[in-house]
Amino acid sequence: MHKKQNVLFLCTGNSCRSQMAEGLLRHLAGDRIEALSAGLEPNSEVHPLAIQVMKEIGIDISSQQPKAVDVYLGKKMIHYLMIVCNKAQSTCPRIWPGLPNEKRYYWPVNDPAAISGTTEEQLTVFREVRDELQGKINSWLNDVFSV
Repeated sequence: MHKKQNVLFLCTGNSCRSQMAEGLLRHLAGDRIEALSAGLEPNSEVHPLAIQVMKEIGIDISSQQPKAVDVYLGKKMIHYLMIVCNKAQSTCPRIWPGLPNEKRYYWPVNDPAAISGTTEEQLTVFREVRDELQGKINSWLNDVFSV
């Protein structure tokens, strides 16, 4: 039995992209990987449209909560770090304790919460971001874990 690998998705608010990525990885990787997420400036709740578009593909993230990066930094071994936004890339810790650079990934994804417009227009962007993250996670799992 292998020890679970901890994968942390990091962004600014930890309310959309990293939350969707956490739910996707948990769903796609099952019990082989511990999916985690955090933000540099966490919002108070997971964005309702992120919850809605994940529910559309059968993944429930409604019980997830935004968390600050210091919940994990120096307290939990992180095996892979996925940075999913531009702002986090420029401000996040350059060195993660025990984490070599080749296990630190930069996946810039547009912030769906920054899009204005009708609810339907916003949902379209949330779905695009969800699908983009799903593609990145599937490719990464195939490359790194051959699942």
